[in-house]
Amino acid sequence: MIDIDYRSRTPIYVQIVNEIENCIIHGKLKPDDQMPSIRELAQELGINPNTVKKSYSELENKNIIRSISTKGTFITSKIEEIVQNKIETSFEVIQKSVDELKMLGLSMEEIKERIK
Repeated sequence: MIDIDYRSRTPIYVQIVNEIENCIIHGKLKPDDQMPSIRELAQELGINPNTVKKSYSELENKNIIRSISTKGTFITSKIEEIVQNKIETSFEVIQKSVDELKMLGLSMEEIKERIK
């Protein structure tokens, strides 16, 4: 379910967050699905449990997962919100790239043509 690139410069906890978000967006994880425990996921990925804990904390702060004491950690039902946030983030990246291309002297017409 989660693929980690151990040679990437992206921190492992961020990769876990991104992978879980992508699993939700692509329907591999659905609302109310139970997540593996921190120890289970750490063992599966061969990483320190504190790294998974940091990922889960980040996901909880984003309201993507919720922890229920003694029952486990579950995907929230706010999938639409997650998708919208991912779309907004993607557009911010695109806008930044377009701004850079404009600063390099390209017109919007040239940028649109190259994108097509």
